Amino acid sequence: MAKSAKFLTTLYGGYFHREVPGEDAELTRVGPGTPGGEYLRRAWQPIALSSELKDLPVAVRILGEDLVLFQDLSGRTGLLELHCSHRGTSLEFGIVSERGIRCCYHSWLFDVDGRILETPGEPPESTLKDRLCHGAYPTLEYKGLVFAYLGPPDKKPDFPIYDTYDIPDNRLVPYSLVWACNWVQIIENGMDPAHTVFLHTTISYSHFSPAWGELPVMEWRETPLGMIYITTRRCGDLVWVRSNDIILPNLTQAGAIWEDAAQEKIFTRAGLTRWTTPIDDTHTLIIGWRHFNDAVDPYHKGNEQECGKGTVDFFGQTGDRPYEERQRIPEDYDAQVSQRPIAVHALEHLGTTDRGVTMFRKIVRRGIRAVKRAAEPTPLGATLVPTYAHDTVVRVPTPATGDDRELLRDIGREVAKVVVEGEYHLGGDRQAEIERRVCALASRRTGAAGG
Repeated sequence: MAKSAKFLTTLYGGYFHREVPGEDAELTRVGPGTPGGEYLRRAWQPIALSSELKDLPVAVRILGEDLVLFQDLSGRTGLLELHCSHRGTSLEFGIVSERGIRCCYHSWLFDVDGRILETPGEPPESTLKDRLCHGAYPTLEYKGLVFAYLGPPDKKPDFPIYDTYDIPDNRLVPYSLVWACNWVQIIENGMDPAHTVFLHTTISYSHFSPAWGELPVMEWRETPLGMIYITTRRCGDLVWVRSNDIILPNLTQAGAIWEDAAQEKIFTRAGLTRWTTPIDDTHTLIIGWRHFNDAVDPYHKGNEQECGKGTVDFFGQTGDRPYEERQRIPEDYDAQVSQRPIAVHALEHLGTTDRGVTMFRKIVRRGIRAVKRAAEPTPLGATLVPTYAHDTVVRVPTPATGDDRELLRDIGREVAKVVVEGEYHLGGDRQAEIERRVCALASRRTGAAGG
C-alpha cells in the first residue's frame, strides 16, 4: 500500500517506513525466461578474461545459468551447461581433451558445440550419444575477452565492432570485477553525472581533479545506440563538454578518467569500455577494457599493471578496503552495492539530476517489451560502429553580458549534435569532420561572446 503524504513527512516517523516494496522485476530479473533476461540474451556478453582460459575448466554463472568455460587442446573455446547430461556431475571437474571436455565420472566426451562424441560405458552399438545434445553456447575471443551469445540460436547477431576498439596508438587492457548487487543500479550510475561532483569530489576528497567539483549543466539524449549524458562546465576561459555512452543493452563507455580540463581538446575518446553483465539477480560481472593512450591520459596516471581479474587502476571499485576506510572515503562500490542487493525503485524520490536514470530505465524497459512481443533489436553489423563517449575542451570566454549557464547549455547541445548527428559519422573521416565542426562552433561562440 502506498504511504500517505502525512506518513512521509512525519518527524521521527520511522515506524511508518518499515514496509519495503518489491523490486522492479521487469528490469532487475535476469534468469532464463524472464523478460529482462531474454532481452540481455539478445546481445553478445563478455563472460571472462582470455587469461582465465588455462589448462583447467572454469565454472561460471551468467544470467542465472551455471555453465563451464574451457579451451580444448586444439585451441577451441567451449561454453557448456555445467552438469553432465549423463548423471549430473559438474564439468568443472572434467578433463580438457584434444576435442572438447570429458566428464570425470563416466568419461562422456562433449564437443564445444554440445555434440556428445563418446559414451565409453555404453556398448558399441548404442545410439544414446546420437540421440542427445548437451547444452552449449557459441563463444568468441576478442582483444583479451571471452564473449558468449546465450540467446535463441536463430537470432544470433553479428559481433559489433565499435570505433573505440580501433583508435591509433591505443592499448585495450582487460579487467573484470564482481559486485554483490543487481546490474541495473550499477549501469545506471553511468547516466548520473551529478554523483561525480559529490561522491568523487566534495564529500571526502577529490578523487580525480578539482574540475569535477562544479555542478555542470546537465542534459541527456538518446542516440542510435542507446543514450548519452551531456555535461558542460566552465573552467576559466575553457568550456568542458563531456558525454558518456550507454550502448544497449548493457555496455558503458566513459571518457578520460583523469580529465582536468586544463587545455583544449577537441574530441578525445573513451577511457574505459565496460559491460555490466549480470551473474544473477544479485551479483554482477563488470568486465571490459581500460584504454591507455596519450590523448585520454596525457599525464600517464593510469597503470596497466593494475588491470586484470578482480582489479582496476582507479580508486574505489572493490570492497577490499578496510570497512572504516570505506566509511570515511566511500566510493562507487560502496554507494551502489549498499543500495541493497536489488535497489527498490518504489522507495526512491528522484529529482532533476536523476533524469538520466529515468531515461535509461525507460529505454531498457522499451527494449525488454519489444523482445517480449517478438520484435527484433536493430542489427548493428560488424563494421566500425560509431560511438559517442568523448571529452571536448574548447576556449570560449565568459560572456560580458548574459547568462553563462545558458551559454554552456547551448554549447553542450551544439557539441552533442556534432558528435551524434550527420551522415559523416559513417565515413572514414569522422574524427576529422567532428574536429572541424567543433572548432568552428567554438570560434563562432567566442566571437559572439566578444572574446
